[in-house]
Amino acid sequence: MAKRTMRTHLPLNALRAFEASARHLNFTKAALELYVTQGAVSQQVRMLEDRLGVILFKRLPRGLEMTDDAQILFSVLTTAFSDIERVFKQFERGEYRDVVSIAAVGTFAVGWLLPRLAKFRQLYPRIEVNLRTNNNVVNLATEGLDFAIRFGEGLWPLTHNKALFSAPLTVLCSSDTAKRLQHPTDLINENLYRSYREDEWLQWFEKAGISPIKITGSIFDSSRLMIESAIYEGGVALAPVKMFSREIKNGQLIQPFKIEVELGKYWLTYLKSKPMTASMEIFQQWLMSEALKECCE
Repeated sequence: MAKRTMRTHLPLNALRAFEASARHLNFTKAALELYVTQGAVSQQVRMLEDRLGVILFKRLPRGLEMTDDAQILFSVLTTAFSDIERVFKQFERGEYRDVVSIAAVGTFAVGWLLPRLAKFRQLYPRIEVNLRTNNNVVNLATEGLDFAIRFGEGLWPLTHNKALFSAPLTVLCSSDTAKRLQHPTDLINENLYRSYREDEWLQWFEKAGISPIKITGSIFDSSRLMIESAIYEGGVALAPVKMFSREIKNGQLIQPFKIEVELGKYWLTYLKSKPMTASMEIFQQWLMSEALKECCE
């Protein structure tokens, strides 16, 4: 008959006292946080030291200094307590809720993802999506993100990169500006807005079969801002038409020429080093399915 393994009783109060003391490097401040006396915290830490057989703190006149052993224990406990707190928060409102954190290019977030997120929340009410925007520069590891949606060629080495769909660039402008544009060469009299990529207009000119025109308009780090400026100030933008379907349908934007140039795709990216959770897998499958519908439309 196999022997039953006895689970070691963890001194949770002592571990909590140690973690607070290590964070503050002061028994008194730890005691205030834990609503106990300074003597109780000191006693719990001493009990933990006896249990482990190591010294955790050097007692100094003005506080504490962690030993090497304490540094190891503190790093583990910080992660463990953080994980416990996160799980507790996921049970708020009387039910378990998981969180998926995403950073997306602002143009994609507003023009494509946000109108579809309501559908995701209806399908999966226990998965909360935290969405933030960026200008295509993001660090998933340091920002604690599950996914990032980026525009480009998909050549990011530290992440898995799954293509969503292409987003060709085309000329977009207000209806008043469009009245002046009968041929691509008419752009010579307009303020042409561009992004930080100088080659976008050059490639569009080549696709249109005309000589390059001097770019005199403002430079934007967001297609969304570029389009707002084109609508209200009368300039001409080169932007992904798929991201502005609502503005085109309501007449705020006009696509005067059917000429489009493809310079990249939108990609769903996630760290190779981070295990995928069940909620991440659900979101990924849903997003890829929605992207497939976009490609087929």
